[in-house]
Amino acid sequence: MLKYIVKRFFLMILTIFIIATLTFFLMNAIPGSPFNEEKTSNAVVQQNLEKHFNLDKPLPVQYVLYLKSIITFDFGPSIKQPTETVNSLLGRGFPISAELGIWTILVALVSGITLGVVAALRHNKLIDYTAMTIAVLGISIPNFVLATLVIQVVAVDLKLLPAATWNSPQHMILPIIALATGPMAIIARLTRSSMLETLTQDYIKTARAKGLSPFKIVVKHALRNALMPVVTILGTLLAGILTGTFVIEKIFAIPGMGKYFVQGINQRDYPVIMGTTVFYSTFLVMMLFLVDIMYGVLDPRIKLHKKGGE
Repeated sequence: MLKYIVKRFFLMILTIFIIATLTFFLMNAIPGSPFNEEKTSNAVVQQNLEKHFNLDKPLPVQYVLYLKSIITFDFGPSIKQPTETVNSLLGRGFPISAELGIWTILVALVSGITLGVVAALRHNKLIDYTAMTIAVLGISIPNFVLATLVIQVVAVDLKLLPAATWNSPQHMILPIIALATGPMAIIARLTRSSMLETLTQDYIKTARAKGLSPFKIVVKHALRNALMPVVTILGTLLAGILTGTFVIEKIFAIPGMGKYFVQGINQRDYPVIMGTTVFYSTFLVMMLFLVDIMYGVLDPRIKLHKKGGE
């Protein structure tokens, strides 16, 4: 297992390096300069600006400086906001985006697993059909469409919750609903199908024959194995949630990292774009690495296989 963890760690570092390299060269492949739209047409001023941001240096030199900034976690100043550094923007935006993402994942997991378990225990009953109908709708409706609908119905028509910004717990509800509904639906369907299969296994029948309570059978014995498909897809869902926050943050005017990323693209602010991309990519790859490690925690057979196989 330790050998597997070390191997996955180095693969994670290689993935981050490839993403950082592609980000750098793709950004520099865009024609023109970030200063082309500046109000001044003074060539000397533009040259000084390019020199200040190291844009006058050869591309290999810029690349080395860029890699150094990643290693030292110092992405430098923003081009369009000279009084701000990329690190300060990340410091303000990431806690908000992380809070939104964490609450979304928790809501999606708890509601999805609960819905899936209840549907499996009431197989072919009304609650099963209702739960799967909700799941199908959740998968079918994109989060930006759902966000627009909940703003119109809940915030504008019914005036039950605020429509935008991020100032109180009430402001968090609609964005979390918009982001969590899709993952919740996927988790519910996976949990239901896995629970239905697990409940037919011999060890479950043995547990029932021993007189164990239904609660202990479901929670202690069935649910642990039934969650393996959920853990398998958790990395993909996590990626969808993290990237989906950019759109949702824009719709709900949330001052998270999505705001600075979109602004950076519109303004061609290279340090902000590259810093945000590398930071988000590193965070996501690390989360996927942790999900892989969780396999061994939930299913000891994977741990034994890794020890024997490698």
